[in-house]
Amino acid sequence: MAEPVERPSNEPLNRWDKWKDSKYVKRGNGPNDWRFVAGSAVLGLVVAAGAVLAAGPWDSGQRKAEQDRAVARERAGGAHHGRAEPTGPEPAPSALAVLAPLGATAGLTAPAGASGLKAALTPLLDAPALGTVRTAVVVDTATGEQLYARGAATPMTPASTVKIASTVAALSALGPGHRIATTVRVSADSRTVTLVGGGDPTLDKAALRDLAADTAHALRDGGTRAVELKYDTSRYSGPALHPIGPNENIAPVSALMVDEGRLDGSDRGPARRTDDPAGDAARTFADLLDEAGVATRSAPSSGRAGSGSRTVATHLSKPLSALVERALTNSDNDIAEALVRQTALKAGRPASFAGGKRAVTDRLKKLGLPLAGANLADGSGLNRGDKVTAGLLAALVALAADPDHPELRSALTGLPVAGFTGTLGSRYPATSRGTGLIRAKTGTLTGVNALAGTAVDAQGRLLAFAFLASGTTSPREAESSLDALATTLTKGTR
Repeated sequence: MAEPVERPSNEPLNRWDKWKDSKYVKRGNGPNDWRFVAGSAVLGLVVAAGAVLAAGPWDSGQRKAEQDRAVARERAGGAHHGRAEPTGPEPAPSALAVLAPLGATAGLTAPAGASGLKAALTPLLDAPALGTVRTAVVVDTATGEQLYARGAATPMTPASTVKIASTVAALSALGPGHRIATTVRVSADSRTVTLVGGGDPTLDKAALRDLAADTAHALRDGGTRAVELKYDTSRYSGPALHPIGPNENIAPVSALMVDEGRLDGSDRGPARRTDDPAGDAARTFADLLDEAGVATRSAPSSGRAGSGSRTVATHLSKPLSALVERALTNSDNDIAEALVRQTALKAGRPASFAGGKRAVTDRLKKLGLPLAGANLADGSGLNRGDKVTAGLLAALVALAADPDHPELRSALTGLPVAGFTGTLGSRYPATSRGTGLIRAKTGTLTGVNALAGTAVDAQGRLLAFAFLASGTTSPREAESSLDALATTLTKGTR
């Protein structure tokens, strides 16, 4: 069972004092009309492309123009969900002809009414399957209008929905084009080689083979045929083990690892993990270096490259936007923790759990988000000490939909698509109205269930939502209730 949680307040979400002066929000005519500046381009993207996943996950679902704009602006550069992912239908090709241009507003209907949503959502939110405490927020992303709220400012355990905060912070700090470098350095006398981890959990054997080949080539040119091998993980600090301890959902957090420390060849979901990811990576590199014609005199040892060493080989990860999409689609805990540490490094903080918490919190504060009651203890959501509000999650999603923030777009395109991809691939049948119209991050811990993302309503409006439940006793029943809530948003309320 989840830990006790404060009973929700029914104060409306719109009373966020910090949002009144935010440059991303403007005042409307009504008391509940604090507005996110989110244009209809996002609606076209989600209606035409979101429903069928126009660009597949991990391939950065942003259009090239958005990527170029983001780079120009930035210049920077969870838990087991309990269900096997079946082979689902392939996404349909994108319908580019129907996408509205940036800034277009013609043809959009008025937002769905708040009163209709209250009548539709309240009975579903009261379902016994949602446990003892449940909170919710629904926002029209085009206007920023709060359409529904219950306990909007109540801190709740978010489980893996906290990955939305982790990824938005990373994208904002580093930009979607940022790549994580793994390098090889050779000492001035060419007798010592150091494999330097940069924090890329997706580094694989093929990348190590390329690094070994480039290293061997540089060494052979100088007549070197045997070296001492060291490996450097100093980019990260603090405890390597997540507070939950050894677990199939996450490897020890290291700046150097191969395939997330997985020992079964998988690339997602729970798996047996190595307890020494850096050592395993170095030993694999040693074997590949030997195959390339350079022997290692002894087993690899931990240490830093000496002064005067030079870089002879570099591997760059996929762009941050692709890592974000993979982290969200598959609820990848290892990538989420890596992104938080990259955010910490960018901020000049230690790349640790504590440093990551401070860096992510500071970044979200700079974005003007409502952080009252938030405790971002980790990047993955495995830590029960994490606390967020439904108001914060909905605000994060709405901000990612803001056309003034194209650098955040992959925080939307990476969200699992109902009935199609990731952790929502098997939760919505083909007959469900929500299939293809809902993109959302799931969250599951014992006694905790959550869902946060976007839905397209019957009027074609893009709604940001967050539903959080604590004290649940049946994960499957809780998931069904959350899915019903999200599906209701697609039906319209007129």
